[in-house]
Amino acid sequence: MTTVPDAVPAPGAAPSGSGVPIFPAGPAATPEPEPESGPEPAGGDPATAGGDPATAEPILPEPVRQRVIALAAACLPGLSVEEQPAPLRRVARFAPNRRARLGGTLIAAQLAGDALFRSRLATRVLADAGELGTAILAGAAPGAADPVEVAALAYLGRPPGWLALIASAGEVVRADADHAARTVRHRDLEARLVRAEHDRAVARVEADKLRDELARLRDESGTLREENRTLTRALREAQAGQRRATELLATERGRLTRTAADHEAELRRLRGRLAEAQASAGANRAAAKEARQVDDARLWLLLETIGQSAAGLRRELALEPASVLPADAVAAQHADRPGTPAAAPARALEADDPARLDQLLALPRAHLIVDGYNVTKTGYADNSLEQQRGRLVGALGGLAAQCGAEVTVVFDGAERVVGLPPAPRGVRVLFSRQGQTADELIRRLVRAEPAGRPVVVISSDREVADGVRRHGAYPLGSGTLVRRLARV
Repeated sequence: MTTVPDAVPAPGAAPSGSGVPIFPAGPAATPEPEPESGPEPAGGDPATAGGDPATAEPILPEPVRQRVIALAAACLPGLSVEEQPAPLRRVARFAPNRRARLGGTLIAAQLAGDALFRSRLATRVLADAGELGTAILAGAAPGAADPVEVAALAYLGRPPGWLALIASAGEVVRADADHAARTVRHRDLEARLVRAEHDRAVARVEADKLRDELARLRDESGTLREENRTLTRALREAQAGQRRATELLATERGRLTRTAADHEAELRRLRGRLAEAQASAGANRAAAKEARQVDDARLWLLLETIGQSAAGLRRELALEPASVLPADAVAAQHADRPGTPAAAPARALEADDPARLDQLLALPRAHLIVDGYNVTKTGYADNSLEQQRGRLVGALGGLAAQCGAEVTVVFDGAERVVGLPPAPRGVRVLFSRQGQTADELIRRLVRAEPAGRPVVVISSDREVADGVRRHGAYPLGSGTLVRRLARV
């Protein structure tokens, strides 16, 4: 807290040297009792006139403090530069409306700490106050004067009894503040009372409205309760109907599911039968087509064989145009002509004569079927199987080229060699399948040929020869073919 000299002498008096706090906020301090020896001279100070030098300055009310700073700020420019304290010289150059607001703290501190500065200001302020300043210096304040103004002038001039003036001003300020506060509170209470009365009237109106609304709502509630009971009954009935419908729907769904499953099973069965029928029909069509093709081939071969057989028979019989008359035939059989030598008898061919094989192959559409290994073991036994096959197939190619007959050579499949060179033109090379012999394959080939087609089978196997003979083929031994191939 800032300390200042205890008392400020009147204008022209010497300042006191004791320090006290300045302008503390709060209630005013109780003034010191005046000495009973009589009134002090004007400009005197209780501390310098015989009081305690350590007496603290009174606590000024805020309005008094603000008025003191305003009076000091107004008179500060009137002092010369030498009279102005160094901290306040810059403040003195401020504008009047900014001086008290911006420099108030410095001014208050300087007033509290510099008695000479305060005395100089007091002289000017009291002079400007006129009669009020004169009355304050005399220690008596007019009754009609503003207490704040009186207290501010008393603080600056420090006349006799200035503390009492400040204290009475503080009481007046506090009384005014209390009166203003009470007035404000009274007005606030009146406003609150008016608002309360208004709110009460509004509340009455609202209460009446609410009572009417409550009665209406009670009526509606009763109606709604009745409707709710009706809707509840309808809902229960609807739920019961829904449950029954759900049960029926589940039953129907189960029945439909079973029916659909049965239909699906029947459909699958029918589809299977249809697939089987289609497969059977396809197989039948394929078999019929194949059989028709085989029959057509057999018929064509038969017709071709008959035609070529007739031509061959004509060639073999060497029939010439009819130059012999029946009478000539009778004459030839039953009479001799003079000078006609007797005809030489014809030579018969042996069964293994190669010329017989040539005669058979000369027949139209003749088919030569050869038991391969039976022939090779007869004619080429010294060679390996691969060489035997190659030699036989090559020789048969030359024979087919000479006579133009169809040639088929059959080997046992167990001896089949992968990578066999291609067969010559006109020669068919076959191997029997696993579990089947070449003899069986030869018999199948003979049975496949149409009746009447000349088929020649080369094999020295008696069983093979007897079998193919029963089906109209001509069996010949393997040596016959070996001797015939030797001429190729």
